[in-house]
Amino acid sequence: MDRSPSLDPVWSQRQRPPRLERRLAFAGYPQVRDFLEKLERLCGQRQRYPDLSFGHTYVNLTLYPEQDATDVGKAEEEFAREIDGLL
Repeated sequence: MDRSPSLDPVWSQRQRPPRLERRLAFAGYPQVRDFLEKLERLCGQRQRYPDLSFGHTYVNLTLYPEQDATDVGKAEEEFAREIDGLL
């Protein structure tokens, strides 16, 4: 597991396949829902959609490289920082 020095250390970089991952914890479902609504707007603006799973108090996010990219790059790191800004 590697970490980019420019990203919050809660994002983990994985290699097989290349991706960034983060788990977010929330007090309850209303906060999860609020975050997911903000994320939906951001994704619509960016036309970029992470894989996600969520439950009553958490959201798991996975960001894969853009099409034709073979590794996590600046675009993924920038999108991760934008997601962090929603918190």
